[in-house]
Amino acid sequence: MLLLFVIYMAFISLGLPDAVLGAAWPVMSEDLHAPLEFAGVISLFISAGTVISSLGVTKMMRHFGVGKVVAFSVLLTAGALFGFSMANVTLALMLLAVPLGIGAGAVDAALNNFVAVHYKAKHMNYLHSFWGVGATTGPLIIANYLLFQEGWRDGYAMIAYLQFSLVVVLFAALPLWRKVVLIPSGPAQKEEQKEEQKEEQIKEQVLPLVTNMSALKIQGVSLQLAMFFCYCAIEIGTGLWAASFLTVEKNTPPVDAAFWVAMFFLGITVGRFACGAVSDHIAAETLIRYGSAIILLGCVMLALPFSAIWAKTGLIFIGLGCAPIFPNTLHLTPKRFGIDASQAIIGMSMATAYIGIMVVPPLLGAVAQVVSFAVLPFILLMFGVGIVVTTERLKRYQKVT
Repeated sequence: MLLLFVIYMAFISLGLPDAVLGAAWPVMSEDLHAPLEFAGVISLFISAGTVISSLGVTKMMRHFGVGKVVAFSVLLTAGALFGFSMANVTLALMLLAVPLGIGAGAVDAALNNFVAVHYKAKHMNYLHSFWGVGATTGPLIIANYLLFQEGWRDGYAMIAYLQFSLVVVLFAALPLWRKVVLIPSGPAQKEEQKEEQKEEQIKEQVLPLVTNMSALKIQGVSLQLAMFFCYCAIEIGTGLWAASFLTVEKNTPPVDAAFWVAMFFLGITVGRFACGAVSDHIAAETLIRYGSAIILLGCVMLALPFSAIWAKTGLIFIGLGCAPIFPNTLHLTPKRFGIDASQAIIGMSMATAYIGIMVVPPLLGAVAQVVSFAVLPFILLMFGVGIVVTTERLKRYQKVT
């Protein structure tokens, strides 16, 4: 359980920077004399880093182990965030975005597979709830610094300091990764548990290394990759552009817009805690289906030409709908495609998700420049339909492991 706590802390660190750029950008763009749509370019560079590390994480874990990969990756993101706070030109942000993405992608892929293999579905939901804690906290920190006129730079610096403190915890916890199974206190139970642990270690040692190309040929994997593309297009597209949408289309003040971006991520967080609480009683596929329907409802509310409160409430619904999809699909990966292939498939899923992040945010920025931010809800709705189609078709795949 102590190791699980450390994993949760690592996912808080993963979520902290994810929504900060979108919340701060309306103010950052003025300070750096950059166009509003340029946030999509920076997001593209972050995503490029995550794609690189997600595809390479299987080999990195074989050489260094999960604990070291996670600790050094969080250290990389902490340094990049501190660099953001010092940047005076957009070129510096673009360069720093790459290590920020590399660190995030490695943590994401490594921990998702580890929890999917070693823990129950409720733990996967709770894991991503703590990502939501970080993703909610980041915009709130930025909103607080903007409210008190201390600037986005101080906000980024504070988030970097939080990351550095988590790095200390992760390095101190490295010995825990060798003790995945907790040994009970009774003598007989100790011997039985030791034997189970020994068998588990032998099993992990003999598992073949499934390459990305081999995993891609497994039936149904391409559907999962398409689902993650659509999902992250919605999650990050909303997180990055919701503040600009509210500011431009709904005449919402930047501080208020940053707050509602935080509420979007709070919706994800609350939803995932709720999913963790009920996951022993409701099937993962059912939770995913409910989430897909709620996303569509939120997108419709965002598109309605009514007062801003409808759009703000729609953001919360989109967040609630996103809650069960990502963690439960990941947790089903070993069951659907086998434990031996799960790390490669989850790595590719992360990479494909971040390709969606690479493509969609700059696309939204370009479309907003040519047309307006009013198209945002309709593009999100299109990807929501994509989630419905792919998740329903994925339900037919199950492999006994």
